[in-house]
Amino acid sequence: MTDTMKSLKIPYIPELEKAGFAEMDRIMETNAAKAYIDTVDWPDEYPYMPDASFSIARSDTHIIIMYRVRGIDLRAKAMEDNGHVWEDSCCEFFVADPEDGTYYNFEMNCIGTLLAAKRKSREDSAFLPEEKRAQIIRHTSLEKKEYDISGEIFCWQSAICIPFSIIGIDGRNLPAKIRANFYKCADGSAHPHFVSWNPVRTPAPDFHRPEFFGELEF
Repeated sequence: MTDTMKSLKIPYIPELEKAGFAEMDRIMETNAAKAYIDTVDWPDEYPYMPDASFSIARSDTHIIIMYRVRGIDLRAKAMEDNGHVWEDSCCEFFVADPEDGTYYNFEMNCIGTLLAAKRKSREDSAFLPEEKRAQIIRHTSLEKKEYDISGEIFCWQSAICIPFSIIGIDGRNLPAKIRANFYKCADGSAHPHFVSWNPVRTPAPDFHRPEFFGELEF
């Protein structure tokens, strides 16, 4: 593999998770780390790349990610958590547990429907129970309703605030770094795409590959 592993240093912003969506956006605009989800990993089959970026920061208790997307099509069919959100206009955060070799995937569509699981692999997994999903704070710029619009340009934002405790981290004793990746997809849209922050070098689309995660530094 010739790619250099991407790395991002995560700033500390106290009590950021308590801010409302607009205030969170304003604070993160000048204080968070920013990066683009801009690696088209399978260009021959899936060449389309929407404009997708994220801002990321942490508080004492949470890791906070805000996504910004501009692209063609808007799809949101999954209304219930742990549904097929990856088929919708969706942003995803995968992060390795620093202790036990597993990883977590947090996949949220553009209206805030969340799939969250702890995994050893794509097949060997367990959804997070409702009481843990309820601890995850979500914001979106779109109304919570179904969308299925093709061929038009849309801009939307979403944010997710994940407690460190859910991903096996002690916020009072953070590791120096963790492994993670960020994705933008919409498998069921008129322009399906599979785009990542850190490159994924597999023959076919597969985001469940921790060996291709980048690094987040605390």
